[in-house]
Amino acid sequence: MRKIAVCTYKEEWRFLFEEEKREIKKIFGHELLEIHHIGSTSITGMKAKPVIDIMPVVKNIHNVEKFYNELAELGYEAKGENGIPGRRYLQKGGDERTHHVHIYERDNKDILRHLAFRDYLRVNKEDATQYGDLKEALAKKYPNNITAYIMGKHELTTALEQKALAWAHCINTSNLKLK
Repeated sequence: MRKIAVCTYKEEWRFLFEEEKREIKKIFGHELLEIHHIGSTSITGMKAKPVIDIMPVVKNIHNVEKFYNELAELGYEAKGENGIPGRRYLQKGGDERTHHVHIYERDNKDILRHLAFRDYLRVNKEDATQYGDLKEALAKKYPNNITAYIMGKHELTTALEQKALAWAHCINTSNLKLK
């Protein structure tokens, strides 16, 4: 059974992402447009489950399945869309999960959602602390119930996503006015 644990930020998460990024780039080659470290482990100082979330952006989402065998050699298990249309999801580590890969095709709206959420929490430390503290409390309360853990943070996650998207829109609008 998978145990939910949230811990203090670890500098090694950045290096673990960079290692995996190099390997994924080798596999995808020219199909890959960019690759991002997302999720709580990408936010310096924030408490998180010690799972590295990686978001490759590809030219064509329908070509991703061609790379599943090579990704399996790295230890990844393909899960298809896994509940999010237009995404390809893979996980590594079984019940002792170490990495999640969320692959999107360029221009998918979820790319902006993930990047805005990450970037917003990187500069809004109070919200990052509140979110990390809630996750830690939920992990302690529901160490063996991922559904309760996810539902317990849903309201705050949704509110933070809305703030992050509004913040990202303001930044993009400001940048356009400066040009």
